[in-house]
Amino acid sequence: MLSFLPPVVRGTLSTLLLICNTLICCSVLFAVALFKLLPIPALKLHCTRIMIRIAEFWIHCNSGWMRLAGNTHWDIQGLEQLDYDGWYLVTSNHQSWVDILVLQHNLNRRMPMLKFFLKQELIWVPVIGLCWWALDFPFMKRYSKAYLARHPEKAGQDVATTRKACEKFKTTPVAVFNFLEGTRLTDSKHAEQQSPFQHLLRPKSGGIAFVLDAMGQQLRSLVDITIHYPEGSPSFWDLLSGKVNHVIMRCQIRDIPAEFLGQDYQNDAEFRERFQSWVNRLWQEKDALLGTLHHDYPQPPRPQA
Repeated sequence: MLSFLPPVVRGTLSTLLLICNTLICCSVLFAVALFKLLPIPALKLHCTRIMIRIAEFWIHCNSGWMRLAGNTHWDIQGLEQLDYDGWYLVTSNHQSWVDILVLQHNLNRRMPMLKFFLKQELIWVPVIGLCWWALDFPFMKRYSKAYLARHPEKAGQDVATTRKACEKFKTTPVAVFNFLEGTRLTDSKHAEQQSPFQHLLRPKSGGIAFVLDAMGQQLRSLVDITIHYPEGSPSFWDLLSGKVNHVIMRCQIRDIPAEFLGQDYQNDAEFRERFQSWVNRLWQEKDALLGTLHHDYPQPPRPQA
């Protein structure tokens, strides 16, 4: 809608709208969170649902400045399978910080709000850390093998803490999200890993195994999302300035095998091998799909200088 403006002007306006949207929504969110502190279960549940609506409104407003800044063509398939009242484990390939807003824009109010498992230290991030806490994002503390070797009494505490954090999800539908690659795809990271996949980094299966151990009785479906940018991986500034012109997204719902629920990934070597094989098969299929998308939607040639 504002495509007649220079990209730098559009980017500046989008940044200001994002900041204002965040500050306003956070203020309302914190006010509701104060009532959630009262030890009244029915009130806590009601406040949780209100805060989720506030977060969904924040996402909706972000979609608004995205439409103002640019004219993105969205080629999306598979969203009709989603249920707003479902419980899901969600994953996607990861190329850019733009991925998060692309996912929120297309999944908002079609399925439960995406919630990430966060490191315990992130609760101290100014403003946003409190928002994550208020919205019941689960904070977890993972221990390395070296630490557990020195402190064996800590074994199993990370899973127990996460199970406790996830108790509140029994009354509110949730979509727990995890980037299996653990980091954004770049040529240097791909080469450093010697990844066997053409369009992906190696998947890290421990993260979702940990989630299924903690929440296996609730998360029975995997929402497998594949994102492709025909013009190449965009920066966040590209999104703010309306220069993301084409986004391809494919959504598949997969059953999570019952044998993988509630298992001990860290200590059961046989299970760990079977689970890693399952994840690698998913990644092989995703890599093949990305190959098809790259062929069908190739990157356009850059204009001559």
